[in-house]
Amino acid sequence: MPFSFIDLRPMNRSATYVVTEFVLLGFPGCWEIQIFLFSFFLAIYILTLLGNGAIICAVRWDPRLHTPMYFLLGNFAFLEIWYVSSTVPNMLTNILSKTKAISFSGCFLQFYFFFSLGTAECLFLAIMAYDRYLAICHPLHYPTIMTGKFCGMLVSLCWLIGFLTYPIPIFFISQLPFCASNVIDHFLCDMDPLMALSCAPAPIIQFVLCIQSSLVLFLTMSYILRSYTLLLRAVFQVPSAAGRK
Repeated sequence: MPFSFIDLRPMNRSATYVVTEFVLLGFPGCWEIQIFLFSFFLAIYILTLLGNGAIICAVRWDPRLHTPMYFLLGNFAFLEIWYVSSTVPNMLTNILSKTKAISFSGCFLQFYFFFSLGTAECLFLAIMAYDRYLAICHPLHYPTIMTGKFCGMLVSLCWLIGFLTYPIPIFFISQLPFCASNVIDHFLCDMDPLMALSCAPAPIIQFVLCIQSSLVLFLTMSYILRSYTLLLRAVFQVPSAAGRK
């Protein structure tokens, strides 16, 4: 595998290197397995694009679906397209590539978009759970609370929080010296394999990034579970079977 670097010191001293590209090992196996994996992931990727694209078109073109629930669903489908596109196209390219290389800047851009879009997706799921909680548990107040303006504000917050949470820690990680190797035993640029390649340990940066990701995941999952627990409790308290349906 190639190891691209720039030598910054004279040859008679211990050399320090600046990595200019990384090598993503991806999925090991013979050429036949690589072709099978490429076809399999390409088919799933195309189906994902078509399915989410169909949702967006349906919400956009059908006036009956111009409600907060479907507005959130359409935005979530749009986000899902970008989320899978942040990793899958490069992964498909690397499966067929001989070098499996990704540039330094491309690696950290993928790292940033993967974390940011994933965070926005968690927040969207929480907001969608809140929307259903209001609709089922507080149906009389739902139209006055979940207005178009409020729904648009929630969607904007999801995108802003997702994309403004990680730039600083990821920037500091990109400034670390990567001089031991440039081979990443993964199919994408993620925090743990990148930190493992750094010559200078940065436990504070790694801790901050882990705490941020863990908090987003824990808080959103806790809220989603709580919302649907209250929702199911409200449904089961309806006396008639027809009403519960």
